[in-house]
Amino acid sequence: MLELKNLKKSYQEPSGEELPILDVPHWSVDAGEQVVVIGPSGCGKTTLLHIIAGILRPTSGQVLIDGWNTPLLTESERDQFRARRIGYVFQTFNLLPGFTALENVQLGMAFAGRHDKKRAVDLLERVGLGKRLHHKPSQMSVGEQQRVSVARALANNPKLVLADEPTANVDVGNQQIVVDMLRNTCRDENVALILVTHSPAVAEQFSRVDLLTDVNLVAKRKLAEQDASRAE
Repeated sequence: MLELKNLKKSYQEPSGEELPILDVPHWSVDAGEQVVVIGPSGCGKTTLLHIIAGILRPTSGQVLIDGWNTPLLTESERDQFRARRIGYVFQTFNLLPGFTALENVQLGMAFAGRHDKKRAVDLLERVGLGKRLHHKPSQMSVGEQQRVSVARALANNPKLVLADEPTANVDVGNQQIVVDMLRNTCRDENVALILVTHSPAVAEQFSRVDLLTDVNLVAKRKLAEQDASRAE
């Protein structure tokens, strides 16, 4: 469903030198698969998600989603592609403060040309906000705001959901609720999930945990298998 090939991202420093951020020869995620990406702060995890989402372009390489090489699309085409096929749960929620929970989800749908109030209501009820449909972000707790952002990310029946530290700004009591909600909803709708986290407690719940470090992305489970083979 998602495949990265020879993906590189670098930035030019004031000195003129190229600073490598990402260098991923090959990485893929199957339809409906759930993957955690971990790594130290500043290693490029958010940059990776932004490139997959089409918010940033890679310096070189391919980002194949459902067969589409998204870096070749124009900016407006990438925006439409993201609205229709990718859900993004931002760390800071990115809810519009002047709109209610229901309106925030419906606006996310409108960007893809969809108008389905019933699905918006159903998703908000599924994440436990059936009685908060007409509350604005300032009238909701941080955990409730994060749940609105999850409902918005799933509103357009995406093929892929990207979640950037979805529990980072949520109190401990709500962290597991957010994780369960994301995982269960993606599983129910056969949506692939890529979740970035610093939390070992979150990561250990996933069967696939990949490590981003030294600008490369490595399957942690494969590293464990290699270590075991060396020991033999």
